[in-house]
Amino acid sequence: METSFVLLCNGYSPWQGLLLTASLLTCWHISTSTAHVTIESVPPHVVEGENVLLLVDNLPENLATLVWSKGVKITDNIIGLYALNKGLSAPGPLHSGRETLYHNGSLLLRNVTWKDTGSYTLQTLNRQEDIVSTTTIDLHVHISTSYCGCPCSSAQITIESIPSSIVEGTNVLLVARNIPENLRSFFWYKGGIVFKSSEIVWHIKATNSTVLGPAHSGREIVYSNGSLLLQNFTWADTGFYTLRTLSRDMKTELAHVQLQVDTSHCHHYPTSAQPTIESVPPSAAEGGSALLVVHNLPKNILAIYWYKGTIVIKDHEIAKYSVNTNSRPTNTVGLAHSGRETLYSNGSLLIQNLTRSDTGSYTLKTLTRDGKVGLTQGQLLVDTSLSVCCNPLTSVQLMIEPVPQNAVKGESVLLLVHNLPKNMLSFAWFKSAYSIPNYKIVAYRRDVNYIYKGPLYSRRAMVYPNGSLLLQDVMESDAGIYTLQIFKSDLHFEIAYILLHVYTCRIPPSQLFIDLMTPNVLEGTNALLLVHNIPENLQAFSWYKEVNILTRHLIAWKEITDNESWLGPTYSRRVTVYPNGSLVLYNTTQNDTGLYTLQTLNTQFKTQETHVYLHIYKPVTQPFIQVTSTTVTAQNSVVLSSSVDFTCLADDTGVSIRWIFNNQSLQFTDRMTLSPTKCALFINPVRREDTGDYQCEVFNPVSSKTSLPFSLVVRND
Repeated sequence: METSFVLLCNGYSPWQGLLLTASLLTCWHISTSTAHVTIESVPPHVVEGENVLLLVDNLPENLATLVWSKGVKITDNIIGLYALNKGLSAPGPLHSGRETLYHNGSLLLRNVTWKDTGSYTLQTLNRQEDIVSTTTIDLHVHISTSYCGCPCSSAQITIESIPSSIVEGTNVLLVARNIPENLRSFFWYKGGIVFKSSEIVWHIKATNSTVLGPAHSGREIVYSNGSLLLQNFTWADTGFYTLRTLSRDMKTELAHVQLQVDTSHCHHYPTSAQPTIESVPPSAAEGGSALLVVHNLPKNILAIYWYKGTIVIKDHEIAKYSVNTNSRPTNTVGLAHSGRETLYSNGSLLIQNLTRSDTGSYTLKTLTRDGKVGLTQGQLLVDTSLSVCCNPLTSVQLMIEPVPQNAVKGESVLLLVHNLPKNMLSFAWFKSAYSIPNYKIVAYRRDVNYIYKGPLYSRRAMVYPNGSLLLQDVMESDAGIYTLQIFKSDLHFEIAYILLHVYTCRIPPSQLFIDLMTPNVLEGTNALLLVHNIPENLQAFSWYKEVNILTRHLIAWKEITDNESWLGPTYSRRVTVYPNGSLVLYNTTQNDTGLYTLQTLNTQFKTQETHVYLHIYKPVTQPFIQVTSTTVTAQNSVVLSSSVDFTCLADDTGVSIRWIFNNQSLQFTDRMTLSPTKCALFINPVRREDTGDYQCEVFNPVSSKTSLPFSLVVRND
């Protein structure tokens, strides 16, 4: 629970502790260690009546105390202290009751006024009472003078995860925004369904009291502003969280947020800004589907090309995606297109009904608006020993299994061979999808029990008579496709492939989850809900709109063993389901916005569920600027002597607004004020330097439009 008064020092009251701390701050030794703490105002421009979060990043380790103060000087200006070792906070002399200190160092100011304008300083101290860092940020609160559009108080409840990228073992704050002013109580639930058994906490505003629910683990802290702190986040904490508010008029509102642990620092692909390609799944079954996922695609993209192989020529082109400035993007197929490939706007390539011939290299070519060409290569492995319906280990086909499943840098991995033919004469390992001498690692002849070393042999490799290959002290360069070629006494060859990934750290056990290939979907386009870690012994799966598994919410159902499907009447012509569980929604509308549930059933009749939230956005329309003042307007200019009031008018809802001056973001001054929704800009008094072109931009996550410029001319009387 949120703590107002605590004992930070033994034998002292909170106020005595604060006064003692304030006095110590004036004489504490400043640590010589350098800490580059940064503070960011979220949002960057704040208007009276709004909330603002002073978000702290790069906080040093091994800290004991956080001190926030108003102004640059600490003494007598303390807002509050946070004792990290106790997880407790105490208010200071300048605490107004609207401030909340968080464990990650951030400070939330609620319902700000123009009096909150000024400098704010965060000082951090270690256990030796040394000052580790001192960081100051200037906050300017714009005075609210007019309203346009919907007032902020009517905005929908949303939840923001801070930080947005979660690392296991750290803390995450779920910040609730736009909580109703007439709030009676609120509830937090683990999961997407409001059940008593999944209730974490129940907070009653009138008494400022909190009741812990059955799903409370002892690591959650709730704040009176509706936010929830999750401490020492683990993989078991991933999934949906639901906030339910109850107003005094008994109106209920719901908001959801989905949390996942970020494993980007463990990925087998580079984390640089260069484009990379990831095959999902790493080893695809023949007859199944694979998605070549593109990471770090350039933002100013003009065209995307995919080629089969490593040579970029017209004959090998699979597909092309072009972004046209004056029309809708176009998707065209190339000479190497087999009719089974789908290219998405984020660069990813889906290949369905895979065959062995699909194994090999694929090349992505990107062209940006500044004329830069980029080439990125990826690998696809189609393992014919795998099946979408059978257990691979019970197959009689030759196959390779990595042990452990996820190879970690610096450790060993065994490429374990199953079902080695009894009539084997010899075998060879290659570091490639192609069995050519230059890529040979090692070869073995059974008749003489002799091992031959190839050009790519390393002392870290060890081969066994049963065909298995041990790679010791693996490095990132060991990642790639490996080919095992068997020569048999009937003079035939048998080949098996494996795609080896090398991770920089250990990754957790696989969990069923859904990945939105395009997180923010434009109305009228398609949405791919890509499923990861579908159970191997899958019998059937079903998709539902909403979190409640009810027949009326059913989108699609698929029986794997009998290869039967059934689509709900509302979605019969608008969806496609794949054997790997993934779902494609075609020609999306805003009615498709909401939660989606995937339920799987394995052969032991055990079910799993996972959820994803899909948001469909409409493209925004062009706004226009209306000017209201007591001065004369002529054509597209204004001759002023005192003040001017701009209003940005748009037909769209749920959009953000940005003001532009002379083709650059407007730099606000003390003479400028904004309305709560930032759609009205008031300048008083106007000066000659305000002369220029003013525009407003409205935007949502998928589109933006800018008004025509309005030229302001200021002349002296």
